[in-house]
Amino acid sequence: MVDEQVVIIGAGMSGLAAGIRLAHFGKHVLIVEKHRIPGGLNSYYWRNGRRMDVGLHAVTNYVPVGRKQAPLPKLLSQLRLAREELDLCPQRWSEIRFPGCTLRFSNDIELLFSDVRDRFPGQVDRLRRLTQHVEAFDDKRLDVEPGSARQVLREYLSEPLLAEMILCPVMYYGCAREHDMEFVHFATTYKSIFCEGLARPRDGVQRFIGALVKRYKAAGGQLRLGDGVARLDVHGGRVRGVRLESGEELPCDLVFSCAGYYETMRLCSDVKEPPAAADLGRLSVIEAISILDRPPADFGLDAAVVFFNDAEQFPYACPSGPVETGSGVICCPNNFERHEDLPEGVIRSTALARYEDWAGLGDEEYARAKREWCERLSTRVESFAPGFREHVLDSDLFTPRTIHRFTGRLNGALYGAPQKLRDGRTRLDNLFICGTDQGLVGIVGALLSGIWMANLHVLARS
Repeated sequence: MVDEQVVIIGAGMSGLAAGIRLAHFGKHVLIVEKHRIPGGLNSYYWRNGRRMDVGLHAVTNYVPVGRKQAPLPKLLSQLRLAREELDLCPQRWSEIRFPGCTLRFSNDIELLFSDVRDRFPGQVDRLRRLTQHVEAFDDKRLDVEPGSARQVLREYLSEPLLAEMILCPVMYYGCAREHDMEFVHFATTYKSIFCEGLARPRDGVQRFIGALVKRYKAAGGQLRLGDGVARLDVHGGRVRGVRLESGEELPCDLVFSCAGYYETMRLCSDVKEPPAAADLGRLSVIEAISILDRPPADFGLDAAVVFFNDAEQFPYACPSGPVETGSGVICCPNNFERHEDLPEGVIRSTALARYEDWAGLGDEEYARAKREWCERLSTRVESFAPGFREHVLDSDLFTPRTIHRFTGRLNGALYGAPQKLRDGRTRLDNLFICGTDQGLVGIVGALLSGIWMANLHVLARS
């Protein structure tokens, strides 16, 4: 039906992608976003005259021109975007650092294989076989059986430290579960990081968002910013209307939400009970953004992204206190190709955090905690970049509370609920989930999720 009225909750990456697909095919689409800037967590803000990117460290799934069957060129085709509009700059290399061992990887997986051959004698052929298994695995199926990533790694790799090192970037860039990872999600993320690669838009996330919004509006889609959804009016197993925080009532035939499954179902007028705590995601982060008067390479930090862990085992879990700095991620935008002439240096450092310790703080306590943990995280980064703190021009910190505020995610959960809805269906006939809780994470994953859900639930039956 050409005249279907579609409301999309949230102008995150998946919401924008779903909107573009549906608008291209004549659907009347309205995206409603409670904040003034689209992008969801992958967005930006201004501080002291500088634009601060949040969310995006790197775009995964990067491949050079010519590899037409990879996810990136496929989504560009589906969204009718030219590659040049995103101006993606590939990484030079990144690192995984554990005690006594560092592995490098780049957008050519042979660098990882070479380092594994040098540091783990006898393991490189095992890692190649694991890679072949992952590449052959059909992670696009909706009916994939549950499976443990750690179990598969034990079957292929006989060196436990290597398995932990492989898990570190994969879990940090895409895991909603504590301690382990569903193998289907491991396969998707492993391919996106190691078999394909990392890149960044040269002008940051604003360019990426701008290209999506421009394409969406050109296709006829409408975008409402600064007015969130207050309630979904449910009757007879369907959403019959969407009430905005401004009080306006929107008619709808279909609703897509990238606000999270439990967050969306709480909006339904017929909801009886809140979700059980055990069903909700707990993994959140803090991230410090440091602006420098010189590039990070001047302090010995020359990798694009560093994933680190202080022990041989990688304990990916919600901390027992506000923050755990024993592992984390350090991103240096200056160390991607064609970023040499950026006007200032940038270091973004990320660590696991617990929402409960941040949620109840008063304004003064919260500001004090932000200063304290920004300093602590900077101290941690200084072990990788000695002396960098003397050259910091400005800094800021976002917390689990920030994630909750700007995404609505319960517990400030970075990757949403552990249990994903592969087909995006809910108990309501015309309400579908896309984005993180559908199961695809990261910027490319979110875009693919929006495309996939729009194609599956609307365009395939048109």
